[in-house]
Amino acid sequence: MRSPVKQHEPVVHKSNILWKLNSQKCAGDLVMLSRRWQILSIAAILFMLTTASLGEVSASINPPADPVRLIFIHHSCGSNWLSDSNGGLGIALRDNNYFVSDTNYGWGPDSIGSSTDIGHWWLWFRGPDSTEYLNALYAESEQHSSYSRMSTAVSGENEVIMFKSCYPNSALKGDVNDAVPAIDSNPLRGQSCGSQYHTVANAKGIYIDLLEYFKTRSDKLFVVVTAPPLTDATYADNARAFNNWLVNEWLTGYDVGNVLVFDFYNVLTTNGGDANTNDAGLESGNHHRWWNGGVQHKTDGDDDATPNVLEYPTGDNHPSKAGNEKATTEFAPLLNNLYSGSQVIPEFSELVVLPVLMVLILAIAFLSKNRVGTA
Repeated sequence: MRSPVKQHEPVVHKSNILWKLNSQKCAGDLVMLSRRWQILSIAAILFMLTTASLGEVSASINPPADPVRLIFIHHSCGSNWLSDSNGGLGIALRDNNYFVSDTNYGWGPDSIGSSTDIGHWWLWFRGPDSTEYLNALYAESEQHSSYSRMSTAVSGENEVIMFKSCYPNSALKGDVNDAVPAIDSNPLRGQSCGSQYHTVANAKGIYIDLLEYFKTRSDKLFVVVTAPPLTDATYADNARAFNNWLVNEWLTGYDVGNVLVFDFYNVLTTNGGDANTNDAGLESGNHHRWWNGGVQHKTDGDDDATPNVLEYPTGDNHPSKAGNEKATTEFAPLLNNLYSGSQVIPEFSELVVLPVLMVLILAIAFLSKNRVGTA
């Protein structure tokens, strides 16, 4: 009888086992790597979409959603600018959802409202009595000029603080390249524009020091309105240099985002042909406005022999109705843009960054757990 053929067990080499295990491990690693890339890609897309949304909100020139309290420190030029029958700024601010109050000559503690020259801003914001002045300013809700405003008062403190010096402040003396003094040795502190110390360098020193206070009040928006130009060209070049410095250099390195400079001076240095015709909406001329989706500060639009003087005279240095109306048209969108940008900061930090970080943390935790399970 033939013996049954013995069936041999297949020989499984150790190298084959290791190859299979390595293959399985590589496949698992590829799956894990794919998951990682998927999750990180989703997080990256979320972050990019969020950043894009932030850019859109920051660029908004729409009025605030809720009424905002605004106060304007000014004298006669400001009164004309606000007036319904002149510049119409009061109506424009009302229609853009700002509840407007103002100060004028004789207002406030120590009649501080009478003092609005560049050197006086140190008294308002940095001087020994500034706390008393500012408490009164933030609480003020009355009108001290004639203009239309919201019929219903808005509660709380004034949130937007506008302040403007009058046209005599454009007679800045000195050399534009003089060294800026430290505030403790600045002789313009508390002085009027008639002072011998009313120079470009000293004025710069006053404004530089104001930022020390502004940065402590991120809950307020401070709007500097430059002084109107003069018809006299004697100091016109100095005024131009100083206001360009305010717009282009003063806020360099200041990252609080609660200060706007509106170059009222520049807006009033070109017209539409005469003092009673403005050039609002034209490509030509000098402007400070929202234009083609961004802020435009155009200062090279006047090629006559005196490009830095008032082009809207009224027999004196008060700007005409046409000039004030141009300023209103150009100012309101810039104010809205500043306000909308200030509202983005808390939304971005709290509602955007934290969720994105949470997605990343959960992704890392998920990947770590799966990594342990496949180890």
